Amino acid sequence: MAFQKSPGTQDILPGTVERWQFVENKAREVCRRYHFREIRTPIFEATELFQRGVGETTDIVEKEMYTFQDRGDRSLTLRPEGTAGVVRSYVENKLYGEPDPSKLYYIGPMFRYERPQAGRYRQLHQFGVEAIGSIDPALDAEVIALGYTFYTEVGLKGVRVEVNSVGTPAVRAAFREKLLQYLEPKRELLCKDCQSRMDRNPLRVLDCKTDAKYFDDAPSILDSLDEECRNHFEKVKQYLTDMNIPYAINHRLVRGLDYYTHTAFEYKAAGIGAIDTIGGGGRYNGLVADIGGPDQPGVGVGLGLERTILLLEHQQTELPNRHELDVYLVALGEAAEREVPRMLYQLRSQGLSAEKDYGGRKMKAQLKSADRMGAAYTVILGEDELSRGEVALKEMESGEQAMVPIKDLGAVINAKRNGQG
Repeated sequence: MAFQKSPGTQDILPGTVERWQFVENKAREVCRRYHFREIRTPIFEATELFQRGVGETTDIVEKEMYTFQDRGDRSLTLRPEGTAGVVRSYVENKLYGEPDPSKLYYIGPMFRYERPQAGRYRQLHQFGVEAIGSIDPALDAEVIALGYTFYTEVGLKGVRVEVNSVGTPAVRAAFREKLLQYLEPKRELLCKDCQSRMDRNPLRVLDCKTDAKYFDDAPSILDSLDEECRNHFEKVKQYLTDMNIPYAINHRLVRGLDYYTHTAFEYKAAGIGAIDTIGGGGRYNGLVADIGGPDQPGVGVGLGLERTILLLEHQQTELPNRHELDVYLVALGEAAEREVPRMLYQLRSQGLSAEKDYGGRKMKAQLKSADRMGAAYTVILGEDELSRGEVALKEMESGEQAMVPIKDLGAVINAKRNGQG
């Protein structure tokens, strides 16, 4: 039988993977400038970590987790999001002992059992950052700015930032009563999920896209904020204004995770069907303590890479689609064939990407292969050239050709590549 990939997964093939590398490299470069350091956590963790960290009433925990029993009868789950694992590592490795906030980033796969559609996969990839150890609202604004910088610098257009404050647990408890008074007369109009959420976590009702039409005049949690929460939110907004980052306030934005406090935010962009959220995050001041660590505040963001790349393609942004080759070596004759592997090794040791023909094809076919691979230069080595210790170096774009000593070949190509030849 012929095997096929599982639903909701994808093969990222050569010709496309270069786009992923471009986006991932941009993420790493932005994090370097914002002084975030990379962390790599396990792809599976104890199921209870996500139940406690993400929240038992969330769609992720209730419907979407890939959970299994291992041979030791332990319940394990493929990570559905990045924050809980990073916080677990922060606690386990006692990173809270450092005097400055821990500023960490990750890039990797997450797993959620969802209905596959454009921009939504069961194995998805996220770039995220977590800043743990400070309550400073400037850190909230910095994390929002980092995500906005990433989207801008990969070339995405039309990205919008929406922000809200979801307050503290005490604020939400007071708001919960107001919200329930508003929702109760609408109960029979709402979907089954929202009816269930009304009894367990009514703020999550506002996150429902299906029933959003019923919430136009819903009470705003911003009207229930205490002085501390209002001051924090005002400072976040002021910092964003000072940085000229465009944002809008969305008082119904609650995000789909239970650990958020104070600031919650999302990045929006049109172009992937009904999906317009491409990333989001917020502050989580109680999460570290919930996972068994000291009471340390934190703030983070997770950005979907599939949606980023789909939007870039939708906007027809020019992206790399193949691995460019510096030089392709064409060998003519048995002696030249023997010499080429040594030359390839030397050129690659000098920092150049180099390739040769492995099919015993004639010169015309080899030159076509060089062009197909996007080689900047082609080196032609025959027995006559070999006896003289030189090769023909051809620049593919201009067609110019010159004889170059074999011993100088790498230096000459590097000089040309750096605009010095």
